[in-house]
Amino acid sequence: MGNADYVYPAANDQCAHRVAIPPPQPFFKSFKNSLKETFFPDDPLRQFKNKTPSRKFVLGLQYFLPILEWGPRYSLLFLKADLIAGITIASLAIPQGISYAKLANLPPILGLYSSFIPPLVYAMMGSSRDLAVGTVAVASLLTASMLGQEVNAAENPKLYLHLAFTATFFAGLLQASLGLLRLGFIVDFLSHATIVGFMAGAATVVCLQQLKGILGLEHFTHSTDIISVMRSVFSQTHEWRWESGVLGVGFLFFLLVTRYFSKRRPKFFWISAMAPLTSVILGSLLVYLTHAEKHGVQVIGNLKKGLNPPSFGDFVFTSPYMTTAVKTGLITGIVALAEGIAVGRSFAMFKHYHIDGNKEMVALGTMNIVGSCFSCYLTTGPFSRSAVNFNAGCKTAMSNVIMAIAVMLTLLFLTPLFHYTPLVVLSAIIISAMLGLIDYEAAIHLWKVDKFDFVVCMGAYIGVIFANVEAGLVIAVAISLLRLLLFVARPKTLVLGNIPNSTIYRNVEQYPNTNNVAGVLLLQIDAPIYFANSSYLRERISRWIDEEENKLKSTGETSLQYIILDMSAVGNIDTSGISMLEEVKKTTDRRGLKLVLANPGAEVMKKLNKSKFLETIGQEWIYLTVGEAVEACNYNLHTCKPDSTKEESQPWNNV
Repeated sequence: MGNADYVYPAANDQCAHRVAIPPPQPFFKSFKNSLKETFFPDDPLRQFKNKTPSRKFVLGLQYFLPILEWGPRYSLLFLKADLIAGITIASLAIPQGISYAKLANLPPILGLYSSFIPPLVYAMMGSSRDLAVGTVAVASLLTASMLGQEVNAAENPKLYLHLAFTATFFAGLLQASLGLLRLGFIVDFLSHATIVGFMAGAATVVCLQQLKGILGLEHFTHSTDIISVMRSVFSQTHEWRWESGVLGVGFLFFLLVTRYFSKRRPKFFWISAMAPLTSVILGSLLVYLTHAEKHGVQVIGNLKKGLNPPSFGDFVFTSPYMTTAVKTGLITGIVALAEGIAVGRSFAMFKHYHIDGNKEMVALGTMNIVGSCFSCYLTTGPFSRSAVNFNAGCKTAMSNVIMAIAVMLTLLFLTPLFHYTPLVVLSAIIISAMLGLIDYEAAIHLWKVDKFDFVVCMGAYIGVIFANVEAGLVIAVAISLLRLLLFVARPKTLVLGNIPNSTIYRNVEQYPNTNNVAGVLLLQIDAPIYFANSSYLRERISRWIDEEENKLKSTGETSLQYIILDMSAVGNIDTSGISMLEEVKKTTDRRGLKLVLANPGAEVMKKLNKSKFLETIGQEWIYLTVGEAVEACNYNLHTCKPDSTKEESQPWNNV
């Protein structure tokens, strides 16, 4: 039964190893260490150690304003690269900014305002070299959906605009607070599967809503679910404009072809980046020369010249609208934060540098707070724009400054040129950008690797397209939390066997060639033991014992004598877990079995000692490794013949 490789020691042999009980630590010291690992895992204060007060002051400024760190080392070579990248992303930011503002039911000029002030703030405070700041489609859709439930943008545009500024202010306040309080781990509850499904669902809804612009419809539903949108589209077939449809399909085809070409030939990334602005220019010329606006093709109209007017006096802090603004700000802020940090980390990984998530939260939050005071709505680091920035060879965040300067010049001198820009072109730009967010390859990968993650992804997707964006997000987070709770409440318990010709013990399901150890049941608990899973573990261990005894009876093999619990993966245990072990000990005693523990960790040993469980089980029954525990049990089985009541026998050594 797998014991041929054992050489049983003499009874007087002594083992040199013992499972140690860690020395006691003062409560406040251990509490301080726990807080440090929770909120300061990156140890941000280490750079201030053993530094003079003046140096600490400089380092503090550099921590909150990274531009003071890389600015003095900035060179003309960097400027050349950032200049090209900045101009390239500006060509994308201008048409996208106008398009996304329309998507949020806000004046188009706000899209340009939001591409001017926030990038300047981020360039000073952000730690990512590649993140290109601007408005995003998902946040724009969320803003329109949530604020539209309270205020109609067409009937009361002024109140709606002020609520958008207020929501942006609260979003920035939340983001900055999370960073300052070191609570960035909250964003991690939005898993990769959640984000994939949520983004794909939002992209699908956004694309469907653009049918309003493509078909030239003037009246359209404010709902975002697919059923309401399609009902609105097909109930107005008599309102469809073929001129608008032809223009929309034509420009969409042009944008998709340029994107496909740039993807196949990465050196020509600029073709795809310039395509939206080219579409705006061509569309405006076409409308101007053919007077298409008189034939049902809707245009942007007048965009006023000038830089961002102040808006800090426009915040709405009165009931009932403030509640809507706060709720919108919190949800859009979390989504924008998750997208911005995920994008920043992705490109930082490609260039082998590190970004501080909490510092990024402070930077993104500050730029939204400042932006809300100067007629901007929610901004973050969108993937499409950041990808163009990365491919254009940006070296620092100065590319955001170049982009902001280009937008500033547009606001000062070029806004009248957008008068004849057809809305159908903006719809085509949005659709082409959104199709890139439907990552079906990632969904297929989730299905192949982890079916539960696929369920999370599809839960988010279905919730978004059949209910609304908020419902999809709530469903995805709820499923993710359910999975987390299942991991905690239903941890794995594994039966171990002996790898032939070794003293290694592994999961019998993973290694079918393992051998059983006669008279010994080896179980591994694969998670910390808490109140949430202690009852389950007690029942599961009892079931393993029943199954093992029934199997041994049916085969007529040696009866079960020892239960060894491998505690290697048990990082911690609470009082409920200790009570569970005490109950398991009583159960095994009643059944004439001996409970043995192998390799409990420091925290576990400390708590078992304080609870007097070590005295109950006997420290001589706690071993450093599974191999030593098995050797001791085997020695006893071969030297001490148990009586009918399976009296406890002493192990061959003290460990």
